[in-house]
Parts: sequence; structure tokens; C-alpha cells
Amino acid sequence: MSRFLLIGPPGAGKGTQSALLSQAYSIPAISTGDIFRANVKAETDLGKLAKSYMEKGEYVPDSVTNDLVRDRLSQSDVAFGFLLDGYPRTRDQVLELDDILSKNETQLDAVVLLKANTDELVSRLLKRAQEQGRADDTEDVIRHRQEVYLAQTQPILEIYESRDQVISIDAIGQVSEVTERILNALTKMGFSPAR
Repeated sequence: MSRFLLIGPPGAGKGTQSALLSQAYSIPAISTGDIFRANVKAETDLGKLAKSYMEKGEYVPDSVTNDLVRDRLSQSDVAFGFLLDGYPRTRDQVLELDDILSKNETQLDAVVLLKANTDELVSRLLKRAQEQGRADDTEDVIRHRQEVYLAQTQPILEIYESRDQVISIDAIGQVSEVTERILNALTKMGFSPAR
């Protein structure tokens, strides 16, 4: 059983690595964005509530996000593990996740932190913006997102570092190289991939 959290700044390749790790460990990759979309599409009560905030361009409150994650982590496909991406984002959400997992008599096994030089990430995201025609993704906007990420993530990392759960991975290089670094680090912690 493997229960991982994947953290990394915008442009570090979280989405790509999440899909590859999900495959390697035969566990579902769970992102809050996917949870929101699935509940909105299925028109669940929580989905309708989340949609009411999203339509106004507001953040979905922690209480709703927590309930959506609690519901998702109660589903049968996570019985043998999962990979979380995008949650928790605040100290309160860390405590909520602890509570959800303790009620299932489990805990988070490792926090994979993708690290990369900010200038490298800005360059990568500017290139992606150009390729995808995202005119609003200017250097200033991208740098601001990096700063917001650092400010939000630091308190969360401090909690998991105090528990010796964080493994830092250099996220720069070929996708396969980064994946190999993650798999090697997790294997050293006793979490061998299923493949």
C-alpha cells in the first residue's frame, strides 16, 4: 500500500509525474481539480455547492474541499493507496487529511517534493504559453504564481518535514530521468513500484 502526496511549483511537471507514478504503483492519481470536475459533472450536492463558488470565480472554501476529498478517499479504488496532487494546500487541510486517514487507520507514507530553479520554471512556462497561445501568461504573472506557491507551500512542507516524510527531487531533466529519481527515492524508503 502506498499513499503519497506530490507537491511542486507550477511548471515542475506534477501532472506528468502524477500519471507515471500512478501507473508505476497501480494506485489512482487524485487531484482536487479532477474531484471538483467529477462532482460538478455528476451534479452531486457537493458538486453543485463547489460549482456555485467556481461560477463566481471564487475559491471553493476549505470545508467544501475537505468534504469532497473525504468522499473521494472513501471510495473503493483507494483501498490500496493513492497519489494526491493539489491537496492539502493549507495547514488546516493537512490536519483534515490526517483526520480522514486516521479514521481509515492509515497515514500518508511519503511527500514527493519536485524542486526546480525558478528561472528555469519561468522559462519553461513562457515557452509553454507561447506554444499554447496563452497571451495572459506573462513573465510577471508566472513569477507571481511561483511566489504564491512558495508562500502557501512552505507551512505545509514544514509539517511534513518535521515528520520525516519529505523526499526532495530535482525536477529538471528528461521526464524519464525525473521519474527514475522519484522511484529510486521511494524504493529506498521501502516503497517499490508494482511494475
